[in-house]
Amino acid sequence: MTAIFQFNGIYTPIITPYHDDGTVHWDALADVVDYLLAAGVHGIISGGSTGENYTQTVAERIALAEFVQARIKGRCPFVVGTGAMLTDESLALAVAARDMRADAILLASPPYAVPTDRENALNALAIDKAANLPIMLYNYPHRTGTMMGPEFLDRVGRSRNFCGIKESSGDINRVHLLARDYSHIQLGCGMDDQALEFFAWGAPFWVCGGSNFLPAEHIALYDACVGRGDFASGRRIMAAMLPLMRVLEQGGKFIQTIKYGVTLNGIEAGAMRRPLIGLNKDEKRSLEQVVRVLKTTIATITAEA
Repeated sequence: MTAIFQFNGIYTPIITPYHDDGTVHWDALADVVDYLLAAGVHGIISGGSTGENYTQTVAERIALAEFVQARIKGRCPFVVGTGAMLTDESLALAVAARDMRADAILLASPPYAVPTDRENALNALAIDKAANLPIMLYNYPHRTGTMMGPEFLDRVGRSRNFCGIKESSGDINRVHLLARDYSHIQLGCGMDDQALEFFAWGAPFWVCGGSNFLPAEHIALYDACVGRGDFASGRRIMAAMLPLMRVLEQGGKFIQTIKYGVTLNGIEAGAMRRPLIGLNKDEKRSLEQVVRVLKTTIATITAEA
């Protein structure tokens, strides 16, 4: 079964810049969109967890999506995040995505409820019916408490709209399962420190929060592995990126790190909405050092390639 939409390349789950009072910094958000497009990312996702969707009302999420889409102006695929605790909220976001003619939606399991595979699939199929758009599933059991298991995948696979999955479980055996038994659903990397392994198993896309501030370096790894099949260069690039991956995936301050990275590029990303708080001075210095070395090393590798 051929997917109705091809998710290819680097998809950035865009941050939400805020003013000090917690209101959206619209000018900064426009700057982030422009920066990503100029860098050549292949798609942008609004309303993901990297965008702090869990702190936002449905109305805010729709307004953010409409703004980002208007700024993109059709220059790359645009995906609307619809994950929410309540099915009614996900349905409202799905209908809004349909009405604004988004290219696709991102759909995670509802957090905290811990539905069975059957319940989760019925929830996903209801959202599919409301949106009738290509769907990128988002399997992140560490946040939702729910694994999108074989029964779930079998049920939703009856709809051609389910054509991609951002796999963020961290379990490499899931990569094997999806690549072998569910090849009709495009495999996408959602666990940054496993990007090389995903590409080796044929994943055509990578949803990476770090591309908010290091898009060229993430694109370099994708181009080496997927574009040229040059896994020798890919391993070198991945080795250079691993210190960043350790900061992002194991530091416990994923969004804080990304937003500070965006600030290093001259765009005022602002603080996070509570309960999150920003990096301390030592954490900022550590990230700055990691970024400096990473950029220099990858620039050398890509020049040689």
